[in-house]
Amino acid sequence: MRSWQRPSAWPQAQRLQARLPQGGGSSPPDCGPERAQVALSRLAALGLLALLAACARPGVPPAGPPPAALPDLRLPADRADVRALARLASDPEGCRARLAAAGARVVRVPPHGEGACGHAQAVAFADGRLGGARLVGRADLPLSCPLAAALLLWERDVVQPAALRHLGSRVVAVEHWGSYACRPIRGSAGGRLSEHAQANAIDIAAFRLADGQRISLLSDWEGAPARRLFLRALRDGACRLFATVLSPDFDAAHRDHFHFDQAARHVGRPFCR
Repeated sequence: MRSWQRPSAWPQAQRLQARLPQGGGSSPPDCGPERAQVALSRLAALGLLALLAACARPGVPPAGPPPAALPDLRLPADRADVRALARLASDPEGCRARLAAAGARVVRVPPHGEGACGHAQAVAFADGRLGGARLVGRADLPLSCPLAAALLLWERDVVQPAALRHLGSRVVAVEHWGSYACRPIRGSAGGRLSEHAQANAIDIAAFRLADGQRISLLSDWEGAPARRLFLRALRDGACRLFATVLSPDFDAAHRDHFHFDQAARHVGRPFCR
């Protein structure tokens, strides 16, 4: 005789009975390793959802990448570029520390001017010493810190090697025409202010060597071959370090000096002529 079986369509009581503990007494819930693993997975998923919800709150911007490190000025100039040096402007204290670590003695210059004309975080080379050469010109030479950093690398890794290679002697003095001047760009439409108005530019006219030679842009840009090569090497080496480099090849107004600046508008695409 076949045993009697409950119909498969019994009401909900069948499902409730299956959930009740068997054997008369109450039994502890199943807490085996499989159940524990499932519970931990669910908790982790809930935690992840809560984190995503917090990050998606309106008005809370997502975290961006960490800021790029400031350039190490002890390294050769070919390890730096205009973009790296421009980052020094965002951290004046860090910039001064980098200059000091590279052996430069710099002092802070008191703030001067206000608004579009003036400087608040300028530095100056102590005793006018720029590495192995003296800066000769106006007594006061305030420089934006990124400009000072580029000058340090340029004198050390461009000027001195080029002088020894082309002229057989080291540079002992760099003649300049100053840095700060509250004035517009010469010939600019609308009188746009020059980078000189913020001590972010310098004009350099000549170089004195240890053997007594004096090389000037006015006399030697088209002078003897060795002097021409020397001056062009200085211009070309500067193009990696400064945002703007103007030489006698640019126009007649620069026939007698180099103009170097760290204009923000040219950092992404340096202007070199």
